[in-house]
Amino acid sequence: MEMTEIYRNDLIYSISYALDYVERDLVTVSTHHSQRVALISASMGRAIGYPNDYLLNLAVCAALHDNALTEYGQRAALSGDAVTPDSFENDLAGHCTMGEKNISSLAFYSTVKGAILYHHERADGLGPFGLTTPDVPIFARLIHLADNVDAQFDLSEMSEGKYLKVREYVKSGTGTLFDKGTASAFLGAFSSPEKLYLRTDTLNDRLRSELPEEKSQYSPASLIVLAGIFSKIIDCKSPFTSRHSGGIAEKAGRMGEYYGWDADTQAKLYLAGALHDVGKLMVKSDILEKPGKLTDEEYRAIQDHAYGSYLVLSSIRGMEDISHWAYMHHEKLDGSGYPFGINAEALGEKERLLQCLDIYQAMREERPYKSALDHESAMQELTAMVRQGKLDGHIVRDIGICFAPDDAVLAAG
Repeated sequence: MEMTEIYRNDLIYSISYALDYVERDLVTVSTHHSQRVALISASMGRAIGYPNDYLLNLAVCAALHDNALTEYGQRAALSGDAVTPDSFENDLAGHCTMGEKNISSLAFYSTVKGAILYHHERADGLGPFGLTTPDVPIFARLIHLADNVDAQFDLSEMSEGKYLKVREYVKSGTGTLFDKGTASAFLGAFSSPEKLYLRTDTLNDRLRSELPEEKSQYSPASLIVLAGIFSKIIDCKSPFTSRHSGGIAEKAGRMGEYYGWDADTQAKLYLAGALHDVGKLMVKSDILEKPGKLTDEEYRAIQDHAYGSYLVLSSIRGMEDISHWAYMHHEKLDGSGYPFGINAEALGEKERLLQCLDIYQAMREERPYKSALDHESAMQELTAMVRQGKLDGHIVRDIGICFAPDDAVLAAG
């Protein structure tokens, strides 16, 4: 069985970068917050004496500590509740429970169980689950301190005065917010202002130099598990796209089977479909869900999501082909697409497939500004775009065959 080798660090840090935009809207953290939490947590873990494989697992959980914020926001919206900083703080258990469930299918879950579920617990037992230090996993305690400190002080900027305030905050919170061992690990790991100055422009270099890098091997089945985790995070950004990425992932995999491609290619297409709209995490929900006509500025913000997907995915080593298929999904054969405006010469078969499937899936879905189309009407729209020179006619024809309703197939037979 062919395996796909991907740098797990790159994948997780890139997704967490996009998630920071969601968290920033809720609790006003700064960009790269999750990566700083990962670095702080792992540095404390190293000070305690954890081996490299544990440090990497800790960093992954720390980077994904708030992975369920989109799901939490969607559930609140569907119930008619507005998510505010106050409502979020009053229901910390909600997103912690969802986030823990999301990571439970990861291969290394047994070593990090409870790390996300309990990352808001306090040493004095006044956290969302009412647990005290002995009952809270150490990884959760480390993430709690790192998350708390960066949210309070924004460590992307540092001065001697801020450094002293951070140390005093941790010391004064020992016994109430933080347990003694975790606080001691933090104070030991960050013994100077320079060590705690987590500049955005050097953060990736520090993560790569201070943490072990792991090139993980993924079977087709494990790629599909990974896709399920990330498509759920992305699709929960808006109730109106609650099955968009998952639907494209399933259709991409099915088309790969239709073309007779091997299982690894099918799974990589599935993952590309799941990740293609990761840039939408950076777009404000009120724009995504606006029922009326978008302003020019709002329309540009929507278009920017494709470049956002490029920013998130292009730095993941080992996923170059998957990423390229994914972030090219709004390009067109005649060069009229975005974000790069490239034409047919630069668009391979997989890119063309994702472009067609994205349009087909979107037309089959209800949105704030339109009703869902049936298969026949969607195919008429796609065929018109083929005549305009925008889409690949062979792929559009195959989509029409592959996803025709059962009654249409029987009638044709």
